Amino acid sequence: MFSGCKPEEIVLPEAPGNLTTPSYNHVKISTDKAAYNPGDKVNFEIDNTNLPASTTVRYRYLGELIAEEILQGNTWTWKTPMEDFRGYMVEVYDGIEGAETIYTSIAVDVSSDWTRFPRYGFLSDYSQLSSGEIDAVLDNLCRHHINGLQFYDWHNKHHKPLPMNGSIPADSWKDIINKDVYFSTVKNYIDAAHSRNMRSMFYNLIYGAWSGADSDGVSEEWYVYTDKTHTNRDFHPLSSPFLSNIYMLDPANTNWQEYILRENQVVYDHLDFDGFHMDQLGDRGTRFKYNGTSLNLAQTYEPFIEAAKADAPEKKNVMNAVNQYGQQGISAAPTDFLYTEVWSPNDTYKDLSNIIRINENYGAGAKNTVLAAYVNYDLANNKGYFNTASVLMTDAVIFAFGGSHLELGEHMLGKEYFPNDNLDMKADLIQALVRYYDFMTAYQNLLRDGGSFNQVSVSSLDGKITPGKWPVSAGSVAVIAKKKEKLQILHLVNFKDSQTDEWRDNSGIQAAPGLIRNAKIMFTSEGVVKKIWTASPDIIGGVSRRLNFEQLKDKVAFTLPELKYWSMVVIEYE
Repeated sequence: MFSGCKPEEIVLPEAPGNLTTPSYNHVKISTDKAAYNPGDKVNFEIDNTNLPASTTVRYRYLGELIAEEILQGNTWTWKTPMEDFRGYMVEVYDGIEGAETIYTSIAVDVSSDWTRFPRYGFLSDYSQLSSGEIDAVLDNLCRHHINGLQFYDWHNKHHKPLPMNGSIPADSWKDIINKDVYFSTVKNYIDAAHSRNMRSMFYNLIYGAWSGADSDGVSEEWYVYTDKTHTNRDFHPLSSPFLSNIYMLDPANTNWQEYILRENQVVYDHLDFDGFHMDQLGDRGTRFKYNGTSLNLAQTYEPFIEAAKADAPEKKNVMNAVNQYGQQGISAAPTDFLYTEVWSPNDTYKDLSNIIRINENYGAGAKNTVLAAYVNYDLANNKGYFNTASVLMTDAVIFAFGGSHLELGEHMLGKEYFPNDNLDMKADLIQALVRYYDFMTAYQNLLRDGGSFNQVSVSSLDGKITPGKWPVSAGSVAVIAKKKEKLQILHLVNFKDSQTDEWRDNSGIQAAPGLIRNAKIMFTSEGVVKKIWTASPDIIGGVSRRLNFEQLKDKVAFTLPELKYWSMVVIEYE
């Protein structure tokens, strides 16, 4: 504590706590599952080539050491604690305090229900794939701790998703764009995902039918119309190679509900999906029922979801709120988490944070959010590469505000048509995303597990950063503050070198921020500080480090060792 001095007289040590920045190696490490139940055994595998015999493994929960052991060989197990819904950081290191080498790190999620902290991925190719090809996709997603998969466009007709030959599913069928889908591939993906504790959700519109659906028992009285005289059915136009336009049904029509939920049961009878990923097409404007009365589509989603839950109570449900259309009713319905596909005018980083916070309010803090937000959208019209800075800045904002980002599948998403794989990831992005997903998972109890955003006065003591309240403009460092019990969390997101405030960054102009070292920072505290620690997905694999600090009354100062895209500082009060 200070005595007899002023806040501006604070002098801080250069080093963060008692440690200089540890060296960091990118040693390959993996776990056998995306998530675990309390008390489960985690099977680890590591490339231990050239690691010294003194290499040690330590297990941490929110910066606190809970166990440690000497690394024995290239595989080992760890029995997870019995507390449910927790994230852990596992660190492989050598050396002593002051001269550590962090060889690698990996997160472990211990959660009995994946929808508590959804990390959603996708699949989009169901051609004749070998078990090796399926394993390669799922092993990569498992390394990112993806615990739920959206099976995009796996089905045949929207109104009859699984085609049958009598009582047996067809061996193969065509999807809407005339691509081959094989039953064996879909089934094998589900089974292989389950072996990694990854859940599988089947995708479909809640109100779609192909042309000719009348012959399959779909009544004209169930459709949505653009006029009061039920002359013109509402439809989503599609041209060749698509096999049909998609015609709209009224989701609140109980006869349609009974029809499509019966078809869903056919799916569940033959494929072990864990739930239903429901889609819509957003605001359709003025529309009518068959009887000529007006139809508010947004108000039809809640009764449809309720009917789906009643029909299959053991299955999970999530629904896409296209640009938030209908989200209030969707969140009030028995959905397990919230999902928003983001479009204009929600183009800025601020818009992403607003959607997450609105959803948090709609769900009364009980439902976390996944955003389908397609970065570098225009670049994906042609072959090329994602801009690494575009992706990482977007993920930093989404993750800091407690959301997750639907972006990973067989490839990274750049378009709403998931099979589009025009853009590849460069090596630096491939490596960075592993660390970002480790970070989101290891610190999920700070990022996505309650608390309330607040305002904290933060200033720079040496001018290395220009702190600003969220949202901030280019040239500044955004301070996102969140209070959780006796913890004050500060997320510092670096926009110092930012070229745009638009997360989609259609032309790929976003610039990677320069690394800021040893920035001296002061904040106004709410009480006596017991401990300060920091962690960043950009630095030493997200491993936490304790920081020295000085406090004089309500003024507290510390040195932040590094800031690249995003650093988290956690203040623990007595």
